[in-house]
Amino acid sequence: MRELSSILNQMKRHRHVDGAGMILIHNGIVRKQSANGKTVSGLDVYVDWKKVDDIISEMCLSEGILDIQVEIREGQRIPAGSDLMYLLVMGDIREHIIPVLDECLNRIKTEALKKKEHYQ
Repeated sequence: MRELSSILNQMKRHRHVDGAGMILIHNGIVRKQSANGKTVSGLDVYVDWKKVDDIISEMCLSEGILDIQVEIREGQRIPAGSDLMYLLVMGDIREHIIPVLDECLNRIKTEALKKKEHYQ
């Protein structure tokens, strides 16, 4: 998984960066406590990269969006507290960017990721 600063610097070199007003960043981490209250020791993550690419391509067509970058840590037993996903959306104004980040994140999580929690 690339470093967040590397992804951010790449976005700032985008050919249309002059039209950007902001970059929103989501940094998802492996929670130490699951929704059911159990202590999580790690997480297995499987990614459908074709589906991720399709979602990103579709969302990049949204009004005011200049670029979307996503990094997802895939593998077995990713420890609690670890960075799991970076999602960055660059665009013109927040009214365009916030809904795209929200929809993109929700779609990736529901359509392209499979996760299995491991408990202590």
